[in-house]
Amino acid sequence: MIRITQGDFSDPRVVDLICSHLTRARAETAVGSAHALDLTGLQSPDISFWTMWDDETLLGIGALKRLSADHGEVKSMHIVQSMRRRGAGRAMLDHIIAAARARGMSRLSLETGSREYFRPSHALYRSSGFVECPPFADYVLDPNSLFMSLDLQHS
Repeated sequence: MIRITQGDFSDPRVVDLICSHLTRARAETAVGSAHALDLTGLQSPDISFWTMWDDETLLGIGALKRLSADHGEVKSMHIVQSMRRRGAGRAMLDHIIAAARARGMSRLSLETGSREYFRPSHALYRSSGFVECPPFADYVLDPNSLFMSLDLQHS
């Protein structure tokens, strides 16, 4: 049974998956356009970080960054390859959306890569109601990035 828990940065399996995610995100994105957070970035006080498990097997990670009182950002969402297209990504995204709502946020945004590698992620986000939007927070327009947002009040 899949469970989502607060992430433990002292668990080497978690650290390895964060590093793997960061390495792959940077490999699939143009230099200067990768915005995936490293271990230190994920430990910021404005970020909530979760891990997804099946028994003792780590399936994925995901984070929510508070941008303002009513606006959050999906960060570092990553599911291990063997669990993709099996509902794990949807479960983590639903968890992040629920956490944002519970914290009184009315908007949830994200930045992801625009290349082919990220297409399955785009489909997942769209199926949850996210729509393309202009850059938000400190992001700038970048052909290597896709910006999306979800209105939490009307979805």
